[in-house]
Amino acid sequence: MTRTGNLPAELSSFVGRDAERAALKRLLTASRLVTVIGVGGVGKTRTVLRVAAEVQRAFADGVWFVDLSPLAQAGLVAEAVAQTLGLRDQSTRPQTEIIAEYLESRRLLLVLDTCEHLADPCAQLADSLLRSAPGLQVLATSRQPLAVQGEHVFPLLPLPAAGAAVTLFAERARAASPTFALTENNQDAVGRLCRDLDGIPLAIELAAVRTRVLPVRQIADLLEGRLADRFTLLSGGGVAGRHESLRTAIDWSHGLCTRSESLLWARVSVFAGDFDLAAAQEVCADDRLAADGVLQLVAGLVDKSILLREGGRYRLLDTIREYGLELLRESGEEKLFRIRHRDFYLRLARSFDAQWRGPDQVAWYQRLSREHSNLRAALDLNLTDEAGLELAGSLLFFWIACGHPREGRHYLDRVLAVEHPSGPALARALWVSGWVAAMQGDMATAEARIVQCRPHADIVVSGWLAYIASVCAVFQGDPTRALVLAEESIRLHRDAGDPGSGLLVALAAQCIALAFAGEFDREIAVIEQTWALCDEHRERWMRSYIDYMRALAEMGRGNPGAAVSYGRDALRFKRQLGDSSGSAMAVDVLAAAAATLGEVGRAARLLGVAHRIWETVGKPQLGSPDLVAARAAVEKQARDKAGDAGFDAAYADGLGLDLETGIDYALDEPSHAVPAAGAPGTDWAPLTRRERQVAALVAEGLTNQQIADRLVIGRRTANTHLEHILTKLDFRSRAQIAAWAAQQDPS
Repeated sequence: MTRTGNLPAELSSFVGRDAERAALKRLLTASRLVTVIGVGGVGKTRTVLRVAAEVQRAFADGVWFVDLSPLAQAGLVAEAVAQTLGLRDQSTRPQTEIIAEYLESRRLLLVLDTCEHLADPCAQLADSLLRSAPGLQVLATSRQPLAVQGEHVFPLLPLPAAGAAVTLFAERARAASPTFALTENNQDAVGRLCRDLDGIPLAIELAAVRTRVLPVRQIADLLEGRLADRFTLLSGGGVAGRHESLRTAIDWSHGLCTRSESLLWARVSVFAGDFDLAAAQEVCADDRLAADGVLQLVAGLVDKSILLREGGRYRLLDTIREYGLELLRESGEEKLFRIRHRDFYLRLARSFDAQWRGPDQVAWYQRLSREHSNLRAALDLNLTDEAGLELAGSLLFFWIACGHPREGRHYLDRVLAVEHPSGPALARALWVSGWVAAMQGDMATAEARIVQCRPHADIVVSGWLAYIASVCAVFQGDPTRALVLAEESIRLHRDAGDPGSGLLVALAAQCIALAFAGEFDREIAVIEQTWALCDEHRERWMRSYIDYMRALAEMGRGNPGAAVSYGRDALRFKRQLGDSSGSAMAVDVLAAAAATLGEVGRAARLLGVAHRIWETVGKPQLGSPDLVAARAAVEKQARDKAGDAGFDAAYADGLGLDLETGIDYALDEPSHAVPAAGAPGTDWAPLTRRERQVAALVAEGLTNQQIADRLVIGRRTANTHLEHILTKLDFRSRAQIAAWAAQQDPS
């Protein structure tokens, strides 16, 4: 089974572009890199998304959409692509190399959207990947070509005013004012308006909103007057004229805003990506803009199509954001509100760090994942001051536990490249950087950070340093030294009265060192103690690692059945948090248990599943000699019993499962079994358990955001499941899914 991608659902009807879509699809049969260029607001993203959806079935490994508009750092382009593909590489290898290796044998379409502000890194990445992965194609949007060898540039022109432009205006006008109708009396005015706006879709959509308060002929007359003023010194037409047409439409929309709405528009332009109402209130309200009035102002901007509402969050289109930033600069307040934005996300990071050891880890993971673009923008503001230093360090568990160690390393290296005064923020950034480096297998940097941090360390920080040194020792194959250091870390944290995350990770380090030293009974005693501490605080992330370590202990004591139970307990939570390395370790131990139980086919399939997950991590078994040796022993045991041909076939079966289905198989609960098409009693075939849940919720009438909230998954994950369902069932709409799901056996 394969993944079909992550294309976002369309929020409004798609109008026209039949010839352009046909031409782009022809180009994709002949060219591996197609770049759609055009002025802002001409509809590049919508057109490319529609084409990508129409060719999706030609790509066995999916169509993957990467929105680059919120990204400011050239060094994070490859990181954004890797995250979209589900790669959570923890090594220090170049990210482009990791992506290329992953794509090498895959048939996949990568959609890079909004490349113009990062044209050089996008070009370099596309060129490198296309050379390395023969099954890869790239479809990009930009205001300028990428200038890569083999690139086919497709200029996207505005809509023809006499046809699709008029249809677009009519559809958007009906959405804004249900009583609107295109008639003989107003058709000429609509055509004149669309011609005056040069057929630019965004400009037409903004103008259509005015039908709520004005007849279309009056709208056209007013627009004509504005354009006449603006074009006094212009001959009209051409690219410059089109830019002016869009600018006039946005000016016009701005003119509809109240003074307070204009202020809010300018201020929310500091957000990257989307944001929620609480963030807008915190960042934008002051004595000129009351916090309790922000909701009404947001509603006004949504009504005017300035803000787009998606679930409970809001965003600005790039062109609209650029206009808002101009307003903010002209007011002299850009720096002030960028700092307010940064400070809001610093407060959020502090709360996340303080509450991580508790019952809301999944909720925090989901919240920070939603805010990822804004966190990047906050970090990018200024990494040389105390706030930037603190922010990079406060996101420790976002970097380590939520699958972003490489990005954490990127920011921590930058913030520590400048001199900072000694203090808690510097000490924390140093030891956090050391931990991230250790998790990447970069022991030299980890040990260097320990040395750098010692002059700034109090007793709690010293406890963290001992823990990181223990991690280095265990990954270097020295469990004896690791055990001594873990016990020192435990003592320091207890002496400091620190019963928090520091003590938990130190106890975990002691457990893994005892496991690798073969002291399983002693390990279990520490596990029981650590479980009690986790349960006291309803902590699950470290608890799931302790479950994994209990599985190791049970394997060491000759109890593979018990190991299966504990390994699955670990895996169930790891999947909720997107902890790829933790999930891979859990599947490895389940494979070992299956081999010991004589289930050699299952063991081989689980090794294939684990390999698929380790591919996304980048460093199999985290480079630990003990874990590498254990995995090799399982393969040998399974091969000896199944024979090479039997093992290879089962291994290929496991490797062929997508990650979600592979984890379902590893958990091996009846409702998680992969159904065979047409099998008795599997009315829901060929859907996975999660896809069945999504289909059932579609039948209940839930939106994608509501489905995501109900299932405790991200909205993009819900979108992906929906695309899987449409593809597998050969359906075109949610209505078909709902009707089909309603007919299935609820059991």
